[in-house]
Amino acid sequence: MTFHDIRFPLPLSLGARGGPERRTEIVALVSGHEERNSPWAHSRRRYNAGTGLKTLDDLEELVAFFEARHGRLHAFRWRDGADWKSCAPSETPSETDQSLGTGDGAQDRFQIVKHYASGGQTYTREITKPVSGSLRIAVDGAAREEGTHFVVDHGRGEVTFLAGHIPPPGAAVTAGFEFDVPVRFDTDYLEINLAAFEAGAVPDIPLIEVRLP
Repeated sequence: MTFHDIRFPLPLSLGARGGPERRTEIVALVSGHEERNSPWAHSRRRYNAGTGLKTLDDLEELVAFFEARHGRLHAFRWRDGADWKSCAPSETPSETDQSLGTGDGAQDRFQIVKHYASGGQTYTREITKPVSGSLRIAVDGAAREEGTHFVVDHGRGEVTFLAGHIPPPGAAVTAGFEFDVPVRFDTDYLEINLAAFEAGAVPDIPLIEVRLP
């Protein structure tokens, strides 16, 4: 499977349903207690984009996008309307939103991540598809400039500091950004009923997050 660096049309994704999925294995003991375990270290997101289609022109655009991706074969970018920034949805990303790590004077590469904290627990999610032009970086609170102090791999979500600008020991490296989710269609068949569509029904368009090498 290859990745097509193109985003699912934003107008067609409005009103989409979906969110993170976890897998938990539960064993009920004879005592009535449970043993719970998760084989997944990371959540996986699922969506359904069918609710965004309103007109026959929308359907035509969807079919073109589906055919160009060869159904489930090629992955693409998806904007999760509920979670696409390093900050709250109502705010503007700033270079101090998320911690990427602490400098040691030698490490020049940092993975872009987003932290989800609640009740003293934190889950750290790797962000592999930052939006080009949206990334802001700071070292100990001082803003750094892309191209001058660092470069970004938008296919992996990695920040590499250039020679002479590697974060010194103890320096906090932080970032703010917008990001997309790498997904693929979770079907090779689009069942479109025009009679139902004109009556207000929408097609089923399942999408699932993918892990890229």
